[in-house]
Amino acid sequence: MRIDGQEESSNIEDRRGQRSRMPGGKGGGIIGLIIVLIGAYYGVDLSGVVGAGNVSGSAQTSTLSSEQETHLHKVASVTLRSTEKVWASYFAQHNSQYKPTVMALYTGGTHTACGTGQATMGPFYCPGDQKIYLDLSFYEDMKNKLGAGGDAAFAYVIAHEVGHHIQNITGTLPKVHQAQQNARSQKEANALSVRLELQADCYAGIWAKNAQDQNIFEAGDAELAISAAESVGDDRLQKRGQGYAVPDSFTHGSSEQRMQWFQRGFNSGDINQCNTFASS
Repeated sequence: MRIDGQEESSNIEDRRGQRSRMPGGKGGGIIGLIIVLIGAYYGVDLSGVVGAGNVSGSAQTSTLSSEQETHLHKVASVTLRSTEKVWASYFAQHNSQYKPTVMALYTGGTHTACGTGQATMGPFYCPGDQKIYLDLSFYEDMKNKLGAGGDAAFAYVIAHEVGHHIQNITGTLPKVHQAQQNARSQKEANALSVRLELQADCYAGIWAKNAQDQNIFEAGDAELAISAAESVGDDRLQKRGQGYAVPDSFTHGSSEQRMQWFQRGFNSGDINQCNTFASS
């Protein structure tokens, strides 16, 4: 990714080094609820893959070097600003104004309007406060434990979470939330979650196409983003964590589906091609 000389977002809330102030020191049931209903990018609990975090009320310490922190902060800020331009343009074309999300950077754990957030969950979006929560150290887990390294892969994470923000402010997220509450079975609720996640992947693909047009993406970056989408497919994560996959329990989609919908957004650049709820 070409980040030097690029505009950075002003919608960054830096909580790194702050006390987490989380009751009991664990992300309990409400976090599980967030995961099922809004499906953050790494919305399932990845503790079995990336290792459980030790979250307490004390200030958390990053495992990244200061140079890595600085670089990843810039990657995140440049990516967020790029998404702001892409979606502001789309909303303007439809005679509306885009209200951007805020990205809260934290270390270890933090409080959110949706409950307690932990780094082991990976990045996530909270519709209650319309913020994305990101621990920069997840970059290392992506690279070392999920096999999805590179700045473009990390940028995909952010663009996907911004996709959830788009779903929220356009009304898709609350509609799916309601449909899940009315679902006749967990299998049916999971299937709705998968469609929500795949749509966010498609939206991330739209952003990636624009990032390429803006010369933020360089040669090979799109492939890194696609590889990142593949690395977080439910089938792949379940096989890594427990040795086998249970399709009815998928909440984000298979590796193949995630790649397919990202590529659909990337190839078309058209939000109308991202209607996962109309697809079989």
